[in-house]
Amino acid sequence: MVGDRISGWMDCELDPLVGEEKRVGTRTILIGSRSVSEVEAYVPQKFCSNRIVSSKYTVWNFLPKNLFEQFRRIANFYFLIIFLVQVIVDTPTSPVTSGLPLFFVIAITAIKQGYEDWLRHKADKEVNKSPVILIENAKRVEKESERIRVGDIVEVRADETFPCDLIFLASSNKDGNCNVTTASLDGESNVKTYYTVQDTANLRTCDAISRLTATIECEQPQPDLYKFVGRINIYRGNQEPVARALGPENLLLKGATLKNTKWLYGVAVYTGMETKMALNYQGKSQKRSVVEKSINAFLVVYLCILLSKAAVCTTLKYIWQSVPHNNEPWYNQKTQRERETFKLLNMFTDFLSFMVLFNFIIPVSMYVTVEMQKFLGSFFITWDREMYDEARKEGALVNTSDLNEELGQVEYVFSDKTGTLTENSMEFIECSIDGYKYSGAVSEVDGWKGDRKADESREQLFLRALCLCHTVQVRRFDEVDQGKFFLGQKESYVSSSPDEVALLQGAKKYGFTFLGQEQNIRQVRNQQHQIERYELLHVLDFDCIRRRMSVIVKDGDERIYLFCKGADSAIYPRVPASEVQRTKAHVDHNALDGYRTLCVAYKEISAADFQAMDWKIKEATMALQDREAKMGLVFDEIETGMHLIGSTAVEDSLQDSAAETIEALHAAGMKIWVLTGDKLETAQATCYSCRLFQTGTELLQLTTRTVGEDDGKEPRLHELLREYHKKLSDMPRGMKGKWILSHEYGLVIDGATLSLILNPSYETCSSQYKSMFLQICLKCTAVLCCRMAPLQKAQIVRMVKNSKGSPITLAVGDGANDVSMILEAHVGIGIKGKEGRQAARNSDYAIMKFKDLKRLLLAHGHLYYVRIAHLVQYFFYKNLCFIFPQFLFQFFCGFSQQPLYDAAYLTMFNICFTSLPIVAYGLLEQHVTIDTLMTFPKLYLNISDNAMLQWKPFFYWTFLGLFEGSVFFFGTYLLFQEVSIEDTGKMAGNWTFGTMIYTLLVFTVTLKLALDTRFWTWINHFVIWGSLIFYVLFSFFWGGILWPFLRHQRMHHVFAQLLTSIATWLAIFFLVLTALFPEVLIIVFRNTKRKCQQPVFSEPVLVSYKRRENGYTSELKAGGTIAQFADQCHLRFLQRL
Repeated sequence: MVGDRISGWMDCELDPLVGEEKRVGTRTILIGSRSVSEVEAYVPQKFCSNRIVSSKYTVWNFLPKNLFEQFRRIANFYFLIIFLVQVIVDTPTSPVTSGLPLFFVIAITAIKQGYEDWLRHKADKEVNKSPVILIENAKRVEKESERIRVGDIVEVRADETFPCDLIFLASSNKDGNCNVTTASLDGESNVKTYYTVQDTANLRTCDAISRLTATIECEQPQPDLYKFVGRINIYRGNQEPVARALGPENLLLKGATLKNTKWLYGVAVYTGMETKMALNYQGKSQKRSVVEKSINAFLVVYLCILLSKAAVCTTLKYIWQSVPHNNEPWYNQKTQRERETFKLLNMFTDFLSFMVLFNFIIPVSMYVTVEMQKFLGSFFITWDREMYDEARKEGALVNTSDLNEELGQVEYVFSDKTGTLTENSMEFIECSIDGYKYSGAVSEVDGWKGDRKADESREQLFLRALCLCHTVQVRRFDEVDQGKFFLGQKESYVSSSPDEVALLQGAKKYGFTFLGQEQNIRQVRNQQHQIERYELLHVLDFDCIRRRMSVIVKDGDERIYLFCKGADSAIYPRVPASEVQRTKAHVDHNALDGYRTLCVAYKEISAADFQAMDWKIKEATMALQDREAKMGLVFDEIETGMHLIGSTAVEDSLQDSAAETIEALHAAGMKIWVLTGDKLETAQATCYSCRLFQTGTELLQLTTRTVGEDDGKEPRLHELLREYHKKLSDMPRGMKGKWILSHEYGLVIDGATLSLILNPSYETCSSQYKSMFLQICLKCTAVLCCRMAPLQKAQIVRMVKNSKGSPITLAVGDGANDVSMILEAHVGIGIKGKEGRQAARNSDYAIMKFKDLKRLLLAHGHLYYVRIAHLVQYFFYKNLCFIFPQFLFQFFCGFSQQPLYDAAYLTMFNICFTSLPIVAYGLLEQHVTIDTLMTFPKLYLNISDNAMLQWKPFFYWTFLGLFEGSVFFFGTYLLFQEVSIEDTGKMAGNWTFGTMIYTLLVFTVTLKLALDTRFWTWINHFVIWGSLIFYVLFSFFWGGILWPFLRHQRMHHVFAQLLTSIATWLAIFFLVLTALFPEVLIIVFRNTKRKCQQPVFSEPVLVSYKRRENGYTSELKAGGTIAQFADQCHLRFLQRL
């Protein structure tokens, strides 16, 4: 609708490239079931059916397609190769040992994906089989939705959803309009008005609509919900066909719902998978977190370790077998065939066998655990009551769980201003008419009280302009509406732009009231309570390139006026310079106060001039190719020679806790950039009020004012870049957060200057100045970019994202103009605001208020990162503990590839015995309480730079695995070398030896996780102690029965016999304690140190937790208060006690 197309028009920054692309190809649609012969030169075209298919698989292709997708993962493919080697080659372990875990991982993933696809199939069937009413041969015919074809006339009743994309033909309303909600498409809950062309508005019966002979020419399907170009050709007997333009205000989208209208007729233009809703479900590009990249790097290291172990053992085997009696002992002579086998082939086979023996060093089950942790962990965000908006009954939303840990690594935050930092709830403050300020009380009869400043006719002209130049609708109250202003008990203003409602509120306060529109007649009640009627001739829609909108109206005296309102920069060049000076001072003053300003202009148009304008507008609107560009040129030509009437000032209040949130993010080491389309003064005032800029911040200006607009602007810009770069180059580079303690610099740049830097008119040294500009930006504590287009927002985010070190970026916004930067950033945050839900739909996470960003990053992001980083390191560590004794055992068995563990133990180690404790840890662990993380944002610095997954902590965990594996092996070796576990004096055998090591392994890695756990719940207790009990019970069960399907009963009675020895119990206790001794020692040492320093709260003790510069532990004095503690941490802490 017209009103929807100017959503957020004060600061709208829709990408100028969106919708401007060349639309190659159109489609021609025959309406209804009229004979083709009745329509000239119509060539039938093939269109898709209305069947929706959102599912990914079918019964026939599920297995091969799903398996193909899963084996594209390196770890799955690796284990498949290992399994095939075990099947083909005579390996020391059964194929079951690698096949069963692989099957478990593949099966779980397939079941999950199959269930999700079954739900999609179910939803598709429900939609495709839903009943719809078609008009065929002047009769209402009920059919299934999937049987709709392009060109069919569809009847839709109130509160029904549109089954496909329809061109609106007629409705129960005589005016030829209807009300629609598009909440399922863009999340906007306000009712929008759509229009039909007047030529079909009176076809309000089945018989009349079925007699319509017409064709529709329109563009081919494309996903933009807010763009549509077409025309309808209506044939009436032998007369020339009548052509009418069609735009987005005529297109009813599938998924939208009809409201406050009894019924309507529409013709299907896009069906099935060609509807805009279906095209928007094709998904966004996949984002990868820094943790995934670390996992891949660690996998490469462990794969190298695996290959090295296999190569060492193969080499040493043949060195050991070079001694004759070692190669062929008297009790195991080789056959003649074995002696004649090619030696290199034997070596290769042995190498593969050792690869199979050591393959469990690669943790295949880690991928399933990580996915489970991300998916289940995302529910904690949606369940967070602190991020729930009671007024709107909505909470945070997770659109992708793959980036949970990335929330704990953010270094740069790019934020929109209007609706993100501010409420986007507008209040009319004051206005200026002919250079005179108006802000006092008024009377409906007398107008402004006190001395009148401007001429009365100019005052009334200004107020009429406010009442006529807009796209607001007046309608009865509906419970789902947003942005309402009540006129009486049952009427309200409805608009997708809060600015327009605020301006009408101001006009009503001063005696002029907009009463609504009926059949292109707008009614205004003036100060004398007289009703004035104006015929609406044209609306020159707002767009973000022109940054203004206009209406052409005709009054009762047949005089034609153009009223225009827009940004000052868009109005000033189109009015006399003498008129600008009278208003400019007020505009600049209001902007410095942080108000949003608009300028209002008008001109009177002669009848002859209007006829020429009317022809040009109709010609542009009928174009199927480049319609937006052609209309823009015509609008620019019309909006000239105007006269400035005055300006308005509207206040957009700062969001609750926005300033505190920015301070907290600053303290956490993040740099915040504000990217907005607002003018410089307004944006700068907002940045000071939200404490992005402090009073002591030195601002570096790169704007049109400092650079100039003449031919020498580029040399001047380069001079300023060199000056600022030199000023900042002397600043010492410390660790993150160092800038908090030093002199602060802020950068202010506008879109025009940014274009000069990114797209210079000449290429001489352009890359040098781009690099210089980037360095300046990165050294500033805060950056404000104003007058920005969406494409420029995305360019800024991309520039920082691709800079040296690849810092993690986050973009947050609430409108369609923010989608480009949200998709470009590593993490995209959408705010469910008043500019629609486009940003929330395209984001990775959606929140209700800007203040929720603090909790999302400092609490959830911090905890998610620590959990998953510990989970990844723990998986590699426990698998190294698991397989290293197997490697050492080869030195004592003649490199014969003898397994140390039983096949059942090999299979169940990662699946059963050690899986649940780490899952519980990954979901529930809080090494620091959430209140502490929120109170002391600087703790966020401890995990920055992917601190817990760097090479130093990785090698520590690797050393820990090697150390504990050595303790298990050599401790058991020394025990069994001299001690008999049976009263008969019988020594321990191979499987007893391996079972002892395995028991030590399971207990040690589980207790290691217990030592690392700082937030105990009943779930942690259940899975940790339950896993140990389950292992013991399973071992008794596995060794206590003679299993008929096993050829060798080698584990029979082994575990039970092992535990009959007191030496075994003592060895288990002391060896587990020895293995964990380094961890226990570190914990005791740090706890002792902490008690001596008497900190306010316990600092987390994690091996890989990074120590901060100017850390608080060493500086805190005994008995210090929290405020003193915060002061030592250089935090702006507000004590609210």
